[in-house]
Amino acid sequence: MDISAYYKSCRLCPRSCGADRLDGQLGRCRVPAQIIAARAALHFWEEPCISGDCGSGAVFFSGCSLGCLFCQNREISGGQSGKEISIERLAEIFLELQGKGAANINLVTPDHYAPSIIKALELAREKGLALPVLCNCSGYMSPETQKMLADYVDIWLPDFKYYDGELAGRLSGAPDYFAAASAALAEMVRAAGPAVFDEDGMIRHGVIVRHLVLPGHTGDSMQVIRYLHETYGNDIYISIMNQYTPPAGPISGFPELSRKLTEEEYDQVVDFAVRIGVENGFIQEGETAEESFIPPFDNEGL
Repeated sequence: MDISAYYKSCRLCPRSCGADRLDGQLGRCRVPAQIIAARAALHFWEEPCISGDCGSGAVFFSGCSLGCLFCQNREISGGQSGKEISIERLAEIFLELQGKGAANINLVTPDHYAPSIIKALELAREKGLALPVLCNCSGYMSPETQKMLADYVDIWLPDFKYYDGELAGRLSGAPDYFAAASAALAEMVRAAGPAVFDEDGMIRHGVIVRHLVLPGHTGDSMQVIRYLHETYGNDIYISIMNQYTPPAGPISGFPELSRKLTEEEYDQVVDFAVRIGVENGFIQEGETAEESFIPPFDNEGL
């Protein structure tokens, strides 16, 4: 694989901006070709079948091609923080996480570094990496990038953020979100097949789709869940999330996003999922926003 060719005129995400990231141009993902990450550590706040008791080996990459106004990882998604690491160092990090007892390698927002990550996984596997690999992404992924990763990813953990294109356009600048995410998800399901769990209940293969319920937008959440259930039934797991964390300042035109999700709103969406027959799923209990879900992006493990 000629890694440089992918970054010379970058089209790794659906925005297909064509930035020369090799020359330091910042495209819609806001990062150059060099890998920038902000944390590599055991992470205990994923779904139980991902984190388990030992933790998921999460590598948080800086930058994001979607750029949601409400991003809970906004500290790194804009590319302003993190540490530059080489492909060789990334391979070492994967092995170090395995040595710490990680249940899996959890690639958090990896799309815009896909060619480099693939090379790092190849190097790590040559040196004994044997953990399942998980792609934890926004769902806004190009078919080409998804297919590139398919031979290296065992577990897909995409978001499915919006059904309504106008809402996606206003909050993420991506009116094509539904079209892109639904096409990518179809390929993920095709590649992964039905979920497979080990004797400890840890997922080894399959697809878990996450949906974050936004304050004031439960109707769109129900549309998303209906689409996922009617399209895939029990072939996927649906994780309905209540952890919306309001940004420090107001979001113009969306005053409702300046507050936490209410318990009533979350219960309404969960009840809807149960009512239409969703059986394979995860829900979050307790407070509707927990700072513990957002780890410190302090370059730990890099």
